[in-house]
Amino acid sequence: MSSLHRVQQIMPPIEVTADPDIEMAIVVEARPPVKPDDPYLVAFDQPSDSDNPKDWSATLKWTVTDALSATCFNRIMVSTIMAPALPAIAAELHMTSTESFMALSIYVLATAIGPLLLSPLCEIYGRKPILHASNLWFLKFNIVCGFARNKQTLIAARFLAGFGASAIFSLAAAVLGDIWRPEQRGTTLAVYSLIPLLGSAVGPIIGGIMAERTTWRWDVLVNICFPGPHGGSVTVYERLQADRNVLASIWLSFSRPLRLLATHPIVQIVAVFQAFNYGVLYIVLSSFATLWTEHYHQHVGTSGLHYIAIALGEVVGSQVAGRLMDRIFAHLTANAGLSEGESAPEWHLPLVLPSVRIVSSGLLVYGWAAAFHVHWMVVDIGAFLYSFGGQIVGQPMTAYIIDAYPEYVSSATAATRFVTSMYAFAFPLFTPAMYRVLGYGWGNTVISLAAVVLLVPAPLVLWRYGARLRTKTVMIF
Repeated sequence: MSSLHRVQQIMPPIEVTADPDIEMAIVVEARPPVKPDDPYLVAFDQPSDSDNPKDWSATLKWTVTDALSATCFNRIMVSTIMAPALPAIAAELHMTSTESFMALSIYVLATAIGPLLLSPLCEIYGRKPILHASNLWFLKFNIVCGFARNKQTLIAARFLAGFGASAIFSLAAAVLGDIWRPEQRGTTLAVYSLIPLLGSAVGPIIGGIMAERTTWRWDVLVNICFPGPHGGSVTVYERLQADRNVLASIWLSFSRPLRLLATHPIVQIVAVFQAFNYGVLYIVLSSFATLWTEHYHQHVGTSGLHYIAIALGEVVGSQVAGRLMDRIFAHLTANAGLSEGESAPEWHLPLVLPSVRIVSSGLLVYGWAAAFHVHWMVVDIGAFLYSFGGQIVGQPMTAYIIDAYPEYVSSATAATRFVTSMYAFAFPLFTPAMYRVLGYGWGNTVISLAAVVLLVPAPLVLWRYGARLRTKTVMIF
């Protein structure tokens, strides 16, 4: 039996209808006519237009995708590079265990707040100026982190550096939505995420080696050498918004991510789903080095090498997910009987359910192998399975948001990123206490059960009711 047929058995049939009401309902105020002589305006009246980013050459589109990918890699690497050095940082700056974990995870807290402010600006002024400004901000406060002489300065500078880093996390999805079509979503997300996924594991590896052979300060200062090339454009909506009353434009733009989060069930469902998935990842990332140094009595540098298992799982998972997503999407499109160019965002979702089982299994293998001090390779296999499944779980949800909110990808992504980053900030704070009380075996068992309870219903609800929810959701944008 083919994988496509197995997926069809897992997911119930989706209702495909030609009813014109089954599409996202958006109420838009009357707007002034478009200015044809505006040199920055991007508007396309024909299906194929050489100036349309979706019709750019493959070389140009992959160049943009790779630039975004490399920048995102750096920002993610910074979020975890300090993990192996936390004991040294705590000793030098007189920090408690909780305070040292705070210095690590507060960077992620900033990535929750930053997109709420930066993403709306890109929908008024375009992607490019916001990304350039955020790069300079990021570099400045990384330097401050590297020269911090007390815990207050380090924690504050890490937060501000994370604020600057946050722009790429939501704006990248918007740019990818600008240049790639829905049927290419899986492959492009797989390529885009390939390098950034290495960041979460490469960070601790580099950080562990530096912390052992030099000082933790180089874990931070090394990041100022990384450039961030970007490009950008302005859409019809963005240019017309700029012609509005300034205060009205600012209010509509800055409130949009929170209004999406407060009023759109689709955004709420995806946000909670992605938040739990991302929060568990940060539980694993923040505690993995401690497992090897305190329970397996390995050196700090050696402990960082185990993150290769997590990185490898994410990389392999992203490539498997990308190819299967596009294959399933094409199969469902061909059998739906719709007109050319029509599709449903829900067709990205069939991979989610079987992948939740892989996430749960990986957590159990990792946790109980660590609890019984089984050979390190078994623990790494569990970590690989967890990250492999976690990537296949998350990638379809990202594609779903991009296709469900094509005109407001940045704001919709910012809304989900806010909840996601809050979980990633909070989960590592209780991780040491959880493993101290429950141990790795029962601790991971609790997380595994919670993953099944929280992650399984979301794709089923979106598959069955997604089109209807997009119909009934009305908002003044």
